[in-house]
Amino acid sequence: MSPEKTRKPKTCSPPRSASSPDHHQEQDGRIEYLDRKLSALGIRLKDADSRKVTGEVFDEVTLLALYKLVKKNVIASMGGSISTGKEANVFLAGKTDEDGNEISAAVKIYRLRTGNFTTMSDYILGDPRFAGIRRTHKDIIFAWTKKEYSNLSRTKEAGIPCPTPYAFDRNILVMQFLGEGNIPYPQMRLRLPGTPAEGYEETIGLIRDLYQKARLVHGDLSEYNILTGPNGLILIDMAQAVTPEHPRAYNFLFRDIKNINRFFGTKCKTTDEHELFRDIVGEEFFEI
Repeated sequence: MSPEKTRKPKTCSPPRSASSPDHHQEQDGRIEYLDRKLSALGIRLKDADSRKVTGEVFDEVTLLALYKLVKKNVIASMGGSISTGKEANVFLAGKTDEDGNEISAAVKIYRLRTGNFTTMSDYILGDPRFAGIRRTHKDIIFAWTKKEYSNLSRTKEAGIPCPTPYAFDRNILVMQFLGEGNIPYPQMRLRLPGTPAEGYEETIGLIRDLYQKARLVHGDLSEYNILTGPNGLILIDMAQAVTPEHPRAYNFLFRDIKNINRFFGTKCKTTDEHELFRDIVGEEFFEI
């Protein structure tokens, strides 16, 4: 019998950490792969002027979501940036309508790296529609995107002017582009729909209709997230909107009223916030 061979002990490589060079190379490879796949479908994201935006916004998860939306024919083309907010970037895009024509759309992408987790949590975790959401950063942002789609759908169904939502996937929301000639309608702070008094009455009417017809409270209403279109005012940025069942819904409603009174207070006569609040929620709210 031959002598038994001595087996050498196996050596284990240390696990790759999330910050290892190998991990970053692998991630960069996946991003380049998805970028090539999108390019093959006619969607080009990278150019000399947008590398910084591309690095901050179009990470691996976002590119995968965008790729799926393109494959589903929700998005036909991507254009330049419309706006950059605290939480998201909005891009002009092309969408194929039911007749096969390309129409303008807006693609809102919530940034996974820099989204305000704490602020989003305040609006989501008390919303009964989103009970059971895991409290991870990514899950909160995914829920935030779904929440805006749901709120826009609810607002539109109630007949209140807002962008029509088309689809969402992960942290991307595709919706109607509101503007003319690829130029968005101006914010209310830049253009009122008529006299200040008329603009004030129309804005209060939007708050009232949103609560009474859509059963929603905007929660972050100001002159910055109302647009002035050719037919009047339009509500935008609806992700944080909550139902009256949210524990802070009525605090948010009163704050919305105060914000609108603040904006119009130097332009026209306004109604006392408490009186407006009582008128909007109804007397039964105060009954014990």
